[in-house]
Amino acid sequence: MPELRKRPSGLARTWIAVLALAAISLVPAAPAAAGVPANFWGASPQATPSVEQFQRLGSGGVDSVRIPIGWSSIQPASGGPADFSSVDPLVSGAAQAGIEVLPFVYNAPSWAVPAAVVPGSHGTSVAPKFLPVRSGFQRRAWAGFLKLVVGRYGPKGSFWAENPGLAKRPVRTWQIWNEENFKYFVVRPSPAEYGKLVKASYSAIKSVDPGARLILGGMFAWPNEARFKRKPKQAYYAADFLGELYRTTPGIKRKFAGVALHPYTSKYQRLTPAIEEFRKVLAANHDAGKGLWVTEIGWSSQPLDPKHNSFAKGPQGQVAQLKGAFRLFERKRARWRLRQVYWFSVDDQPGACNFCDGSGLFGEGFQPKPAWYAYVKFAGGSPG
Repeated sequence: MPELRKRPSGLARTWIAVLALAAISLVPAAPAAAGVPANFWGASPQATPSVEQFQRLGSGGVDSVRIPIGWSSIQPASGGPADFSSVDPLVSGAAQAGIEVLPFVYNAPSWAVPAAVVPGSHGTSVAPKFLPVRSGFQRRAWAGFLKLVVGRYGPKGSFWAENPGLAKRPVRTWQIWNEENFKYFVVRPSPAEYGKLVKASYSAIKSVDPGARLILGGMFAWPNEARFKRKPKQAYYAADFLGELYRTTPGIKRKFAGVALHPYTSKYQRLTPAIEEFRKVLAANHDAGKGLWVTEIGWSSQPLDPKHNSFAKGPQGQVAQLKGAFRLFERKRARWRLRQVYWFSVDDQPGACNFCDGSGLFGEGFQPKPAWYAYVKFAGGSPG
């Protein structure tokens, strides 16, 4: 069944904003928890962790952090210099803490794609009106952006040359866009246009790092807006979007190594149908061998409010949902070809979305919630 989850008002995620992270002391990575491979458990920070906070995540068993790399932040002006000040500190901090980075590349500056108000946001949110593939100029500009990013953080990246004292942890996996089936990240989602974006991204990234791999952007499993009959469509169910991607884009399966899903539901018991209907699309397109990344999953510790916010569970309810979901992921890992799971989020961020003010493993002042202790038991670390 469809789930209602409102996305950011104002800025399209406060954790997309300019980030700053001081140098971090080297800390060893936590050992992998029993039953899952290394780098299985991840998390997404909404604000930049401090030195001590980042260390605590690593010792707690957070194997990987998922970070945004927004084109509009890197190249706000056409022809201007690239500005990596929002990304460098995160990559540096992760490298020093022994934590992997999974970036998702997304967004478009207004000089490349016009921005539009997100329908239903009452003018508080804007996003690219469409994906940057409708003209040769847009495709070339997007490819140029990707080449810059891979040339900075890939195996031969300028970032590593400029920071020889860091333990080198180049990015080899790149996620293309975020929730490409949902209006908050592209006002007019289109499977056919997303197929063009993936193909263009594959060529650009591989030209810089032939050994890199691409995974699809995390699709929101059941957006409420997918039920709407109005045109143009504001959202697709993830399984429908993936099916249309295969149908409209010949040869697409050779351009990506895995798929990603954001199976947000009001309770963890609904994860199985959301994931299995997604995997059925892969099987129907003779692509069942592809791995699955769950690049966002979470619930809020805010007080129960079933009438207005089905993701608000209270502190103990958040723990119950995390435990239920993580046990399910462990149990179904092989069947679902599950590669990594990222809890959203590390920290609370009021105003970012309708559950972001309570989605964190840590609350105000980075005080650990009960959910952090539950996470650590799965991840095999120490809570600190």
